[in-house]
Amino acid sequence: MDLIPAPLGSLRLADQDFPLDHDTTLAAAAGLESAGQWLRSTLSAATGLPLGPARPGEPAGVELTVDDSLAAEAYRISVRPGRAVITAGGPAGALWGAQTLRQLLGPDAYRRAPLRRTGWVLPGGDIEDAPRFGWRGVLLDVCRHFLPKSDVLRFLDLMAVHKLNVLHLHLTDDQGWRVEIKQYPRLTSAGAWRERSMVGYRAGQRRDDRPHGGFYTQDDLREIVAYAGERQITVVPEIELPGHAQAAITAYPELGNTDVVDTAALGVWTDWGVCENVFNVSDATLRFLENVLEEVLEIFPSEFVHLGGDECPKAQWRASAAAQARIKELGLADEDELQSWFIRHFDGWLAARGRRLIGWDEILEGGLAPGAAVSSWRGYAGGVAAAQAGHDVVMCPEQHVYLDHRQAPGEDEPIPVGFVRSLEDVYRFEPVPPQLDAEAARHVIGTQANIWTEFMDDARDIDYRAFPRLAAFAEVAWSALPADPAARDYAGFEQRMEQHLARLDALGVEYRPAAGPHPWQRRPGVAGRPIDGAPPQV
Repeated sequence: MDLIPAPLGSLRLADQDFPLDHDTTLAAAAGLESAGQWLRSTLSAATGLPLGPARPGEPAGVELTVDDSLAAEAYRISVRPGRAVITAGGPAGALWGAQTLRQLLGPDAYRRAPLRRTGWVLPGGDIEDAPRFGWRGVLLDVCRHFLPKSDVLRFLDLMAVHKLNVLHLHLTDDQGWRVEIKQYPRLTSAGAWRERSMVGYRAGQRRDDRPHGGFYTQDDLREIVAYAGERQITVVPEIELPGHAQAAITAYPELGNTDVVDTAALGVWTDWGVCENVFNVSDATLRFLENVLEEVLEIFPSEFVHLGGDECPKAQWRASAAAQARIKELGLADEDELQSWFIRHFDGWLAARGRRLIGWDEILEGGLAPGAAVSSWRGYAGGVAAAQAGHDVVMCPEQHVYLDHRQAPGEDEPIPVGFVRSLEDVYRFEPVPPQLDAEAARHVIGTQANIWTEFMDDARDIDYRAFPRLAAFAEVAWSALPADPAARDYAGFEQRMEQHLARLDALGVEYRPAAGPHPWQRRPGVAGRPIDGAPPQV
């Protein structure tokens, strides 16, 4: 049936097809109304068929029903002549079943207006399905390059197509602060804008001399959260601390290490990489960040809140008399323990409000509270250590699932940074490392692909970097693939991808062709060949 991600099981019955027509009706059981509404509006737009409600006492042609014995995200589909039934364990399962039903109708079901009004046929058969992981995530970095709200909403639609259910929204960094905080308006009036941006490799030291910025109002973010929720996607916000803080310090210089650096002279950072300017460790800065998080929690209802915790240089703390006094006051050994104290403070603060901290694997250094979780990005090691210590883990190792990294070797790749990770490489990624025993493996709650946007300044660039690899990642996160990557049927996946690429075409996704970049995707300077002979950045 050429489904992506592949279901647990499917049976094709060639003589049991169900042609849809103007009289086909659609109904959803109580609790599944949102999935039914989404399916009706989506398919009606593409097919021109009304899919209206059934008459009283008559069964609907397409019906969404509940089976409480199924897991919340599980579903079954049965298609017979005159009737298609999606049976789900809950609203999430109903939506995932609806997404699969859409795939069954072919690529034209992904268009926003009908190319034809006849010939819409659901193939007869049965499908049974449920996800492998509960966290099937994508990080979207909107700091290095701001992504307008409309593009974020479009990206959520593309996530839902692939049954991905967590959007990790990276909202603050050195290069821009993207979330409105009413108590601190300068975070966006000053911190959301930079004078220019680095172009290409860091070694090239080229700038575009074009101001860049933007931010989301709180109502924008509430809209994003609601839109995601209708698609069974949870939005997890990331507020970086104690590093990656220059945009915030630019807006409020007192947050920096003022006894070391003239923070009033700082601007929003125009470089990529790791910045030396970090938050100071005063009580006033802790209160400031708590106030920020109070507003963030009001916008985002997610269980987890990501607080970064990565790449925090310690040079300013080593030189700061105030930081050294804090180390002495707390009886800490060094600046590494000071960072651990900083993270643990907010770990407890979030826990007291019924939320859970998640952070990059550096937060393991110095110990964590029992409820905290880890995003393992520097390989598997951090995730292994966290899982063995009883912490939940989201596996997102840069060597495998950083989708800003190049998809093929050679100079034709737009700014070919990082590790070469092809479609096949991503398909063979295994989130649970073999050294974990069964008990520790249960702490791997999911996996995530990360899209960092230093080299992606618009949605077209994101399309190129993310797709089609995100489809392979979605199958890794959802499907019951062999644990041994070498045993996976990549040839079969490639064959199914031929149909899936036609779906992406209908959706207007400008993915990387298998033969290599289109001419516009080789733009020199912004997204083109290596600049000034610089080697690929790794």
